[in-house]
Amino acid sequence: MTTEKTAPAEPAPASGSGAAATVRRRQRGWVSFLRDVVVIILIAVLVSFLVKTFLVRSFYIPSGSMEDTLHINDRILVDEITPDFGGYDRGDIVVFQDPGGWLPPSTEPARPPVVEAIDWVLALVGLSAPDSDDHLVKRIIGVPGDHVVCCNAIGQITVNGVPIDETDYIKVPTGESAASGDPFDVVVPEDSLWVLGDNRYRSKDSRYNVDQPGKGFVPIENVVGRAFLVTWPFDRFGALDFHHDVFSGVPDVEQEQPAP
Repeated sequence: MTTEKTAPAEPAPASGSGAAATVRRRQRGWVSFLRDVVVIILIAVLVSFLVKTFLVRSFYIPSGSMEDTLHINDRILVDEITPDFGGYDRGDIVVFQDPGGWLPPSTEPARPPVVEAIDWVLALVGLSAPDSDDHLVKRIIGVPGDHVVCCNAIGQITVNGVPIDETDYIKVPTGESAASGDPFDVVVPEDSLWVLGDNRYRSKDSRYNVDQPGKGFVPIENVVGRAFLVTWPFDRFGALDFHHDVFSGVPDVEQEQPAP
């Protein structure tokens, strides 16, 4: 009679070791997940920071000086890089830092440190625009060398002797017809711009700052970039019209070249 042989039994695992291994695997899984989330967030913040710094910035409109093209509290995107290659054209809507004396001293009350910290983080990635009140937005009427005069016999501004028809975008009070209630006759210096608001009788622009050190001109180095898109509110979402055709007949002025 043969006796059936059986394989020796596997030793039983110590009590609780399987559960502990499962817990460790789950912990490692959560650590890996959190690490990946942190990496993704850091990359997103870095990309947003680079885009905000070198490509596009967001601003909100604090005043009605550009109505009806831009409304109070509109949020806009500003192209920072394209003008560096192609320069600025008459009709462009630009955001620029105060050249000095254009804006009144800020009287905004101090905010709690927590609010300041949150706003700083949001501004870092372009989701907030805390410095909008320190900037202005206007339309370029004259570029370096232009002779800009207001007004001719029918109330139009002339640029280099050519009248421009701005009726498609400027806002004037009922009963007014001139493109400006205040006359001016200027030649735009090198590396500067002459800018006006579309709400022509409610805009403290180049005309009203001729007594400042810059004589009303905006140094091009102060310009952040060219506004190109309204992003908020959603019912006003859309690209901005620069009305370059208004200036299509204006001849360019030859700039004097420095002596060799």
